Amino acid sequence: MDLQIEGRHTGVTAEWRADIEARAADLHPGHGMTHARVTLTKHDHRKAEDSYDVLIVVQVPGHTVTARKQQDSFEEAIRITFAAIKVELDKIREKRTSHDIRTNAPPERGIVSKVFQGEGYGFITMEDGTDVYFHRNAVHDLAFEEIEDGLEVSLNVEPGEKGPQATTVNPVPSVTQLYSDKGSTT
Repeated sequence: MDLQIEGRHTGVTAEWRADIEARAADLHPGHGMTHARVTLTKHDHRKAEDSYDVLIVVQVPGHTVTARKQQDSFEEAIRITFAAIKVELDKIREKRTSHDIRTNAPPERGIVSKVFQGEGYGFITMEDGTDVYFHRNAVHDLAFEEIEDGLEVSLNVEPGEKGPQATTVNPVPSVTQLYSDKGSTT
């Protein structure tokens, strides 16, 4: 990890440098930091209790994290600024490790039972007898106007406002269509 330490309107003492290097090393292994810059700034024009400013900018893959704290001593400002950086880096790590893996259920099958061409919707009867609403925008791989009663379709179903609703509707290819590029249907 690349660590830069600089002072503005103040020199960086060996004690502060050692403290910063130790705190940065404590953060580095678990967070994958690639670069960190720590800037110590002494402000003479401010009140004594916030004259010592510490800015830390840390880069981890995909993120730049910044923390700035002001205290009445550099030692205290360094401590609380590193604590703030650690909190933010822990949030990033937690977010990276908590990815939910979505698995799509295989499409269900049904038969188109009613189509209202003029209104742009219809119903599909599932194997269990449930009627599922579908809108023309859910139809893929086929023009809505080509859908007829009795057509076998595959669909993905979600709960809708008034009952189950198809999010996608695709025609089920015939055996001949499935094997047309293989040269034979037997």
